[in-house]
Amino acid sequence: MSDAIPFTGERYLPGVPGEIAYEHVHRYAFAQRFAEGRRVLDAACGEGYGSALLAGKAASVLGIDIDAATIERARERYATCANLAFEASSVASLPCADASFDAVVSFETVEHIGADDQRRMVAEFARVLVPGGLLIVSSPNRVEYSERAGYRNPFHVRELDRDELALLLGEAFPAQRWYRQRRYLGSALWAEEGAGSYEALTGDASSSRAMVPPEATYFVVIAAASDQALTAAADAAPSLSIYADAADSEWARADHEASEALRLDALVIARERELDDAR
Repeated sequence: MSDAIPFTGERYLPGVPGEIAYEHVHRYAFAQRFAEGRRVLDAACGEGYGSALLAGKAASVLGIDIDAATIERARERYATCANLAFEASSVASLPCADASFDAVVSFETVEHIGADDQRRMVAEFARVLVPGGLLIVSSPNRVEYSERAGYRNPFHVRELDRDELALLLGEAFPAQRWYRQRRYLGSALWAEEGAGSYEALTGDASSSRAMVPPEATYFVVIAAASDQALTAAADAAPSLSIYADAADSEWARADHEASEALRLDALVIARERELDDAR
């Protein structure tokens, strides 16, 4: 099977540069701490890069995705990873036994299905998790992602705001720890309730003050059926997590655009001088 997979925007593909890479890879890098030594389900795994990241820490990982061709590519690409398997399935009807996973990870999934399937998906996550298991889920914040940006993603069926996502998760996973993710010269995950220590300041030359977490482009939620199950794992997570790719590609892009703007300004100035000289 060819490795030349076209990027449509429906699924992130490794190698696609820019903020989409920061956002998607950061979520999996953040989730690795919750996968360590555990049996993990990566629901809607796409091409499988995130499942492979989790498998580096987990006892075992099963990646599932509804697209059979995508699953076949993932099997081929990660065939040498002994604790990683893939299966084609809907998230609303998982091919897994009850209480067969210690953690479920599902990033940017819920918005791709309708309301009924969203409820079925959460119920399935609860069914396959052991008592005390963790769910780590992300979802675009409709208010910031779509409404304020005036943007409609053609692959999204039903986006949620914060209250809607909390309500959807709440019946099966009432214990929740929320993070706000937003591009920040890379990607940043800000805990809504600070548990650890960090300093972030804003202001100007006359004063400074503590920076509050920015509005979320995406919500990342660590959830469990009980406060006791949540606290043991989530308290070990940082209050602020920042990720950038090794090549610092966003900085490189910003520097290139700044250089290009200076080059074009110089051309305009030179042309204006030529016109002045010709008059």
